[in-house]
Amino acid sequence: MVATPTKPLTLDEFLALPETEPASEFVDGKIVQKPMPKRKHSVIQAKLTAAINQIAEPQKLAFAFPELRCTFDNRSLVPDVVVLEWQTIEFDADGEPTDDVFVAPDWTIEILSPNQSANSVIDKILHCVNNGTQLGWLIDASDRSVLTFTPNQTPRLYADEQSLPVLDKLTLVITPVQVFSWLKLGQD
Repeated sequence: MVATPTKPLTLDEFLALPETEPASEFVDGKIVQKPMPKRKHSVIQAKLTAAINQIAEPQKLAFAFPELRCTFDNRSLVPDVVVLEWQTIEFDADGEPTDDVFVAPDWTIEILSPNQSANSVIDKILHCVNNGTQLGWLIDASDRSVLTFTPNQTPRLYADEQSLPVLDKLTLVITPVQVFSWLKLGQD
């Protein structure tokens, strides 16, 4: 992430600014622009979002959103994947989800990009977990591992065929091997 030098802003001032590409986040009074995702990052993000939604959406248990802005506790973050339990999703009068999210995600997933600071990403996940998020993942394609975070517990590193934790409501069984196998597009 690259910090944009600027005078300290309020959260409301930040939210009034136009969106950027890639997305900018508001952390500790500063605007921090996310790195542009690379191809491997995008593949994992797309496949993981689809895998979660295949299980969660038909039963109206949860929904996975790529790059959804969540604003809470004086921060505005855009995790790579946000999973909201169905009852957390706000719908408008037409039955469509509202655009703005002002709660911590139920499950936040970050995919570490090359040259991205792991500590700054971990800080974002910890902020989420300390403010109501049930589960956080940090996916690191460089060493084929997933670091998980849950409230009041020590982070845990998963690799190989270990089953990764998911939201309690979901019957999704997934391992790091499966996550990283998605990078071999079109190959079985």
